[in-house]
Amino acid sequence: MSADAEVPTPASRRLVLDHARVVAEQADRHAVTLESMLAILRSTRLDDTAARTMAIDLATTALVGLRMATDQQRTSLLEPVVGAFARLRNDLRPLVRFGDLEVQFVEPPTTGRALPGAVAHAARAIVRSAVLAFVDKGETTKVRIQWDCDGLNLLIGIRDDGQGDLTAKDDSLRPIAERVSALDGTLSVSATPGWGSSLDIRLPLDPPAEPEPLVDAVEFSAREREVLKLVVAGARNNAIAEQLGISGNTVKFHVSNLLRKTGATSRAELAALARS
Repeated sequence: MSADAEVPTPASRRLVLDHARVVAEQADRHAVTLESMLAILRSTRLDDTAARTMAIDLATTALVGLRMATDQQRTSLLEPVVGAFARLRNDLRPLVRFGDLEVQFVEPPTTGRALPGAVAHAARAIVRSAVLAFVDKGETTKVRIQWDCDGLNLLIGIRDDGQGDLTAKDDSLRPIAERVSALDGTLSVSATPGWGSSLDIRLPLDPPAEPEPLVDAVEFSAREREVLKLVVAGARNNAIAEQLGISGNTVKFHVSNLLRKTGATSRAELAALARS
């Protein structure tokens, strides 16, 4: 098997990450819908008929919304920050209306920069996951959600009034940390016993620049490129010499030049640099 077949390309990795993000967001959306339906069915303010009707309406709306969201994800590249925040409020409205949780939404500035689709989706998923984590603890009655934009980053603040025992190592925060890390963002957790916990999240609006491929970043001759390709494939000097029709000493000369130009100290390091 060739080295190209063994090493995933950046494009294929992006497709895998995008698919995983969409699946994770849909799972979160389903979790919020189910939690909201349970809140409706358990509500003492609604009789059985009204509760069933509202639960059916919620499920129907969720299905329609899921289809619309899927279409939007395929076609939308940017979301105004205010619009993205409004969609978050809409996601959480049933849980707030029929549950025992009070949520305070602090609106982002209307002049904030539009959010790339991946950032907007991840931001809503992060907030939903955090709210569900607070609800699962059974101690939180109030949550404050704030978004802001400094032109380079989306800044998310989430605070609850729970016991204040949340830490960065809490298992409930693992999905959030993974989403933040996938976007090259930062997550900090602070807690005050008896006063609640806070999550502060920074999501860059521009993706990190992908490293330039080694063959483009370093100036190689045509023959050096051929030798490099075979080194990456795991070929030894004799095999390289035979395949390219050159002497073993010539292969050593080219490998030496490749090591010098790339700063690699071994063939293994040279191959790893070429693959990355």
